Amino acid sequence: MTLQQLKYVITVAEEGSISKASDKLFITQPSLTNQLHEVEKEYNIILFTRTNKGVILTQDGEVFLGYARQVLEQAELLDERYKNNYSKTLFSISSQHYSFAVNAFVDLIKKYDANKYDFSIRETETYEII
Repeated sequence: MTLQQLKYVITVAEEGSISKASDKLFITQPSLTNQLHEVEKEYNIILFTRTNKGVILTQDGEVFLGYARQVLEQAELLDERYKNNYSKTLFSISSQHYSFAVNAFVDLIKKYDANKYDFSIRETETYEII
């Protein structure tokens, strides 16, 4: 699996249609479909249910999408840090959405110099294992 394939999955999920996603990604519809099938085959899951009105994420697809977004976010952080001669120290927190965690993060930002650090917070999702 490649980062590009993850971008394809995310775009198809956002657009709700392989046709619309292929237009947005500037690739042919058959190429996009092949890439989706490769990911599904590699992980032995079905990401989308195909309908005459578009595509709908399966339960496995929803879980996969959450992980795909996290991986791409981390890849973007790497690019920012090392491709753009990043000069700030990165301070990133991943947490479930709890008000005390957000409040603690805000207090942390107030305490430390925002010009010296690049702060980010990312909400994680929790999935019930069946």
